[in-house]
Amino acid sequence: MRIPETPPNHRPIMMELMRHAKDLGKLLFEYPPTDEKGRYLHWEDLKRRKPPEGLTPEEHWAATKLARMAKSQPTPFLDKNGVNFRFCETDAVRRLAHFIDSEARGSIALPSKQLERDTGERYLVRSLVEEPFNSSVLEGAATTREIAKKLIREKETPRTKDERMVLNNYFAMQLIKENCDVPLTPDFVLQLHRTITENTLTNPSKAGAFRSDEDDIAVTDEEQILHTPPPAHELPERLERLCDFANEQIDAKHFVHPILRAIILHFMLGYDHPFVDGNGRTARALFYWSVLRSNYWLLEYVSISRVIKKAPTKYGMAYLHTETDGADLTYFIIHQLGIVKNAIEDVQLYLAKKAEELNQLQNLISRKGEGQIFNHRQIQILNEAIRNPKSTFTIAEHEKFHRVSYLTARKDLERLFDERLLKKKKKAQTSIYSPSEKFQEILQTAQ
Repeated sequence: MRIPETPPNHRPIMMELMRHAKDLGKLLFEYPPTDEKGRYLHWEDLKRRKPPEGLTPEEHWAATKLARMAKSQPTPFLDKNGVNFRFCETDAVRRLAHFIDSEARGSIALPSKQLERDTGERYLVRSLVEEPFNSSVLEGAATTREIAKKLIREKETPRTKDERMVLNNYFAMQLIKENCDVPLTPDFVLQLHRTITENTLTNPSKAGAFRSDEDDIAVTDEEQILHTPPPAHELPERLERLCDFANEQIDAKHFVHPILRAIILHFMLGYDHPFVDGNGRTARALFYWSVLRSNYWLLEYVSISRVIKKAPTKYGMAYLHTETDGADLTYFIIHQLGIVKNAIEDVQLYLAKKAEELNQLQNLISRKGEGQIFNHRQIQILNEAIRNPKSTFTIAEHEKFHRVSYLTARKDLERLFDERLLKKKKKAQTSIYSPSEKFQEILQTAQ
């Protein structure tokens, strides 16, 4: 990854412009924070575009920076040079935040009456594996989604460090959900890090502990240092301030939109880099803590890491644009808002697909004139049976995966057995269900 060019100092350029300006009002108010397409451009991009008539690229940058500073909002955080991190609420920021407000807090709108909010929310349980899996892979873990599913659903013992990373991330997500209603504390952040890194660090004592000056931590790629975090002795105070911000105990003069607050928490934990390893996973976990605390219930089921993983360089560049341009958080905020929007749209596509599968399967296995109806859990079993005719199911697995009672899980499977779509056999005291011959005949007829 290439470090972007540091922008020119806009202040002396602006002072010189103002000294010679024939129309000071035009200079101060005509140039917006974004380009004509609403893009919040870094100097590296802006300098390549034709500047307004009468201005050099450097002068255009100075006028743009002046507009951004006039409309920016400070945060309580300082960078390593003592500069306040700030951000602008551009039209793009407000538009994306509105989309997330609309889609992540309300009911699930789907083309099937059988997937109302409660049912749809349970339908999303399958996606809970996505963030633990993708967050681990983003940090270099080498494993597969199928292995991740088995680790989480069947409580298999991890065989490798990479598998342990996935399972740890899942435990961290559960810890977040259990504690999203209580204030954030430094002790909880350390506990979260300990959960994420347990049995994965070269030095086990560093799990849930700040790095020290001797650790000499920096963010690097294969060729260069990309980011050197603040010194270790500042970390306790910086984490305390982070928690106060998360709990809305400081900066009371300025309203910070809940989604922006969560994104800023994500950025600052990554910027401070308080641990020898696991900083990215902990930063993304804090984002989830914050959005769940603000009642964005759908975001529990989306995977921001899955979207980030598609373009990891852009994720890193959003950090670097902020750091090289005078602690301007707007770059990272806009990038992450786009990530969340894409992740929500992924879930919406998934749910629409599941609704269509439900309708198709209902039609496939319905008896003429009887209108046979199965619930979404039973439909998922039949879907699995279509994909894998050798699949097996137990009441205990069904109970755990769908978060239902033992009696409900048994009723689901027994209904399919009664309809002769599943067969069962006993292994010790456990009933094992599998696709029946009748089900195979139905599929062959349909094909």
